[in-house]
Amino acid sequence: QVQLVESGGGLVQPGGSLRLSCAVSGISFSTYGMSWYRQAPGKQREFVALITSGYYSNYEDSVKGRFTISRDNAKNTVYLQMNSLKPEDTAVYYCKPPAFDSWGQGTQVTVSS
Repeated sequence: QVQLVESGGGLVQPGGSLRLSCAVSGISFSTYGMSWYRQAPGKQREFVALITSGYYSNYEDSVKGRFTISRDNAKNTVYLQMNSLKPEDTAVYYCKPPAFDSWGQGTQVTVSS
C-alpha cells in the first residue's frame, strides 16, 4: 500500500518561496516517477510537475521557470521548490506516483499579502 505524506505548505507573500516535501513508503520509490498536483478552491485538481525515475522532469506551463521538482531516492522523498509565488498558486498540493491511484492528505499553500 502506497503511503504519501506531504509537508512544507504555509502562508507566503507574493514573490516568496516554499519547498514542499512528500515522503513516500510502500513502493520501491527509486523505480517510479512522481508527480505533484494541486487543487484550488472551486477548481479541479490539476497537474503541476513530474519527475521520472530517470530524473526527466516536465511542468505545467504556468509554473515553468518558477517551480522545480526533484527527488532524493535515499530518503524516498520528492520535493517541489516553488519560487516567485503568485496568488493564483494558492491551492492544496498533493504528490502522487502516476503508476498508482493513491493520494496523500495534501499540504495547503496560500499566497497572499
